[in-house]
Amino acid sequence: MARCTAPYEGHRTASGAAACPACRGRSRFGAYSGYGSPSYSTYTPSYTPSYSSSGSSGGGRSTGGGSRRSAKPRWAGAGSAVLYTPEQVQALTPVREKVENLAASQPDLRDVFLCHAWDDRQGSAKELHDLLEARGVRVWFSEKDLGLGVPMMRAIDKGLVNSRIGIVLVTPAMLRRLPAEGVADKELSALLRRERLVPVVHGTTYEELEQVSLLLASRAGLNTAEESMADVAAKIAELVAT
Repeated sequence: MARCTAPYEGHRTASGAAACPACRGRSRFGAYSGYGSPSYSTYTPSYTPSYSSSGSSGGGRSTGGGSRRSAKPRWAGAGSAVLYTPEQVQALTPVREKVENLAASQPDLRDVFLCHAWDDRQGSAKELHDLLEARGVRVWFSEKDLGLGVPMMRAIDKGLVNSRIGIVLVTPAMLRRLPAEGVADKELSALLRRERLVPVVHGTTYEELEQVSLLLASRAGLNTAEESMADVAAKIAELVAT
């Protein structure tokens, strides 16, 4: 009968057990254990390692405009799909309050006086005018409301008086015109005094506007660098709806 070659302490290695005439036929896992068959368990660390990622997860940080916050102003209709930022709601709320007060006391006023540079009358100003009128907004617009033979400044004055709010279309052409203190400058001065205006920055920046008019640049408004002209028109239409 074959005898184990390591009767007291057992085999040190699996290869030793395989070479033993007494142990070589036994199960690889059941019969062999080294040095008195101690029981070995898999080592489990006493802590759970923590990993932080500085890659794409970003800890919830957003990039660009992909996750812009949205808010809904109280004047938006129940089925409105127009999205606002909280900053826009904050800036437009005082204007909306004036619209509501004037709608109650002077219901026949135009909704909007569109202040623009002469150079934009057939371009961006007409585009904004057409988008607003398509949404039912009553707009005072020089290309439509200045008739032949009508004193221009008097007509503009009446347009300002008979409109609830003013929209100032801030473009590179407007920035060139304002220092000359022409018609656009006079319209802007009147609108600034009444606290009922919304700047629409188009094709330029607030930083460039600050070089020309600090008062106008201090008014938060809408910007076509952040949304389309159609979206801007949708927000103005909701703002003046009564």
